[in-house]
Amino acid sequence: MDSPGAALPSQLDLRDLAFGIHDNWPKATLAEPGPVDVVDMFSGCGGMSSGFLSVNAVRPSFRLAMAVDIDAVANATYERNLGLAPLRLDVSKLSSDPARIEQILTASGRRSGNPLVLIGCAPCQGFSSHRNAAGQSDLRNTLFVDFARIAVALRPDAVVVENVPELLTDRYWPILEEARGILAAAGYSTYLGVHNLAEFGVPQERFRALLLAMPHRFEPPAGFLTRASFRTVRDAIGTLPFIRAGEASPADPTHRTAGHRPETIATIQAVPLDGGNRPVNVGPDSLRRIRERQGRGGYDDVYGRLRWDRPSITITAYSRNPASGRYVHPVQDRGLSIREAALLQGFPRSYEFAGTLDEAFRQIGNAVPPAFAACLAGHVLNELAKPPAAGAPEATGIRAPVGSSFARLIAGLKSGHLGLTASGVENVAEGPSQRSHRAGLVGAAPRVPEPMPAGG
Repeated sequence: MDSPGAALPSQLDLRDLAFGIHDNWPKATLAEPGPVDVVDMFSGCGGMSSGFLSVNAVRPSFRLAMAVDIDAVANATYERNLGLAPLRLDVSKLSSDPARIEQILTASGRRSGNPLVLIGCAPCQGFSSHRNAAGQSDLRNTLFVDFARIAVALRPDAVVVENVPELLTDRYWPILEEARGILAAAGYSTYLGVHNLAEFGVPQERFRALLLAMPHRFEPPAGFLTRASFRTVRDAIGTLPFIRAGEASPADPTHRTAGHRPETIATIQAVPLDGGNRPVNVGPDSLRRIRERQGRGGYDDVYGRLRWDRPSITITAYSRNPASGRYVHPVQDRGLSIREAALLQGFPRSYEFAGTLDEAFRQIGNAVPPAFAACLAGHVLNELAKPPAAGAPEATGIRAPVGSSFARLIAGLKSGHLGLTASGVENVAEGPSQRSHRAGLVGAAPRVPEPMPAGG
């Protein structure tokens, strides 16, 4: 970790990296590797790795040295697109065997003396607000701490972790604190924030927790788009050819959807175009029963259409299914195709996915959006290129849990009425000073509140 910045390029523009993901990708796959080695734990289908690699189209900066994941299908996708076969290993077992970690890393061609970036985006389902009953007993939760131990063993120049913001709630905060404490005890400064990835050029509203660590003080990343300039569904998928439910485009086999039953098609056809909601008396009997029992509507986003000129809602592993949320095409009577979900998630246009249709959607929904990963890669590179900041290691950003549920905060964060500070959640008067303070902790770009689309 001795002054890695001396051999690194000067500052990169994060906006250019995000917006250029599609044009940069073909060039990046052919570019010479750069001086920074990258190890991607829980590599999945390659969302984070592809973002880092895409930077090489602008300046050769990174070399994918090693990837590790237990998912064979995701590993096949990773190898197909990134040209590196991930090791199918159990990260929890690696964390207890530092010698084995060093052995594997040496075999990967790790270049002694070169900067090292360690990525660790552990499976998020254990922290999800949709699947959290198991709490700390969920094995995936312990993976977060296991990864911190691996980081200490490898001594990287930068650690990058992205996960769902439920990680910051009361239930999971002890796990996060333990991992952060392990890094701090090893001399790392850490930053913890929550970012709306739409502010980084991803065409969807996707709030994610970000943990960064370096062996010196550093600046956290900040978004560069305001709500008025967010990329939209039209920007991402507006030029794709028309297809029907269950069909694939002759020009792109990945532009294919699930087949729908006649009653599902009938429900979709009743939904107004371009952002419309399902009429209250339309849809499965189960939704009617919920309305009768509660005396009001429930699951209002179900069978809803995306709006052309707004970002998508969060793309999940279940976005193939119109019954799972607002995952109906703005004007076509069908759910999303694999390609549409991938583009809304910020993948390059030519990215291919192994496995079945369901497995493709699962990989996409669980991935880090590559457009955001490219921004993180550029930010990390910019920080490594600077002279190390003086001062003792510090913990910046959020330093207290945000409450029992993050999902309940999202509407307020989008509107600007809530903010996250070092000590938790607070009401925000939207003056310039308050927005500036909030931006430094949450990673949110200043923006003017406006009415939110239904289900956003």
